[in-house]
Amino acid sequence: MKITTSLENIHSFGGLNFVSNEFKTLDFAQIIDNQLGNRSPFAQYSYSDILKNMWMIAFAGGDCAEDIQEHLKTELQNTIDMNVSSPDTILRVQQELASATKIIYSKAQVENQIKTNENLNKLNLSILKKLNVFNQHKYHDLDFDNQFIATEKYDAKKGYKMIHGYFPSVASIGRNTVYFENRNGNSNVKFEQHETLENVFTLLKTNNIKIGRARMDCGSFTQNVIEKVASHCKIFYIRAQKCEDLLQQLKSVTTWQTIEINHKKVEVCSLNYKPFKKETSYRYVISREPNDTGQVDVFQQDSFIYRAIITNDSALSKQEVIEFYNQRGASEKIFDELNNDFGWKHLPFSFLNQNTVYMMIMVMCRNFYLYLVEKISEKVTFIKSSFRLKKFIFRFVVVPSKWIKKSGQKTLKLFTNMPYHLVLT
Repeated sequence: MKITTSLENIHSFGGLNFVSNEFKTLDFAQIIDNQLGNRSPFAQYSYSDILKNMWMIAFAGGDCAEDIQEHLKTELQNTIDMNVSSPDTILRVQQELASATKIIYSKAQVENQIKTNENLNKLNLSILKKLNVFNQHKYHDLDFDNQFIATEKYDAKKGYKMIHGYFPSVASIGRNTVYFENRNGNSNVKFEQHETLENVFTLLKTNNIKIGRARMDCGSFTQNVIEKVASHCKIFYIRAQKCEDLLQQLKSVTTWQTIEINHKKVEVCSLNYKPFKKETSYRYVISREPNDTGQVDVFQQDSFIYRAIITNDSALSKQEVIEFYNQRGASEKIFDELNNDFGWKHLPFSFLNQNTVYMMIMVMCRNFYLYLVEKISEKVTFIKSSFRLKKFIFRFVVVPSKWIKKSGQKTLKLFTNMPYHLVLT
């Protein structure tokens, strides 16, 4: 094998110029600095500079602030409209944006640390509105979910899995995250969740975003949550927890309808039931299927696995209710992408309030990415809107490039036969 080398000033991440250009075209710098305010007059970098640096690290495949110094500094310095900062500055500015963590004690005197960064949540909504994600004349479907994230940070506490971590909550419309709250790992997802949802609905209402239907898992099955959701949206679907009284009532059901859900035969029924021993009755859509062992459950007196959805929707059929609820699986994918594509697995700080800043900034980065990959996929055939970030980096961002100065103008030369020029049309 023979090799030859060249000192020609060619860089590897030419696609970052398109990302940076879109950031500028959308006027994100003004939106960010208007929302977060100005830093000290002596500061070399604005908040928008820092957020852009963090996003560009992600778009280049990095996963920590130090990557900008160790691997990406030259690449980013040769990217259009970039004010490249140091890792220390990136970390220090995130600490500036952190605020105090709220501590609430439960009736059992369990300390619950809850962190909501209102400024960053407002900024996230401003960015999403700039991306024209919402139709203000339409009612949207809202999903709410929680996921335990294992981490050995200094203040992380043991959760129900008996490992240390955080327990963030995410509200989403479609694929976009519209609200983020962080909790320490020992917090029960049901604790004060109705207050969290009040914050979600208030923020959305303030931004003229209408919610028609809401979907949540069994972590939201409490009387306070159901009443709160019912007061803010037209229809809700929540995974209900089984109880002895409900199981007894199911024994009186003689007619079960057989349907197919996800290529699997299940039996379904619908009944009205008053949960929490209160007077308000709701519709319960119940599905059941034989368990794998065929063993009879001592409490149920049968060998079925039961699943229930509580709803105030009387219009959809039983199958339609189940299928619509099952679509909330897309919201669970949000955590997968944030963990594996946008740095949540590599939290930079030791404390909950500071890591919340980082996690929220990467939530916004993901929202921007969804818009960007969708837009680019409409212009060129070699990019698909379904691409995960890693695939987008390999297919689009990694392209040899060189800036050429001629007659006072700079032209980006890409060493590829792919039609990148179509992105700018």
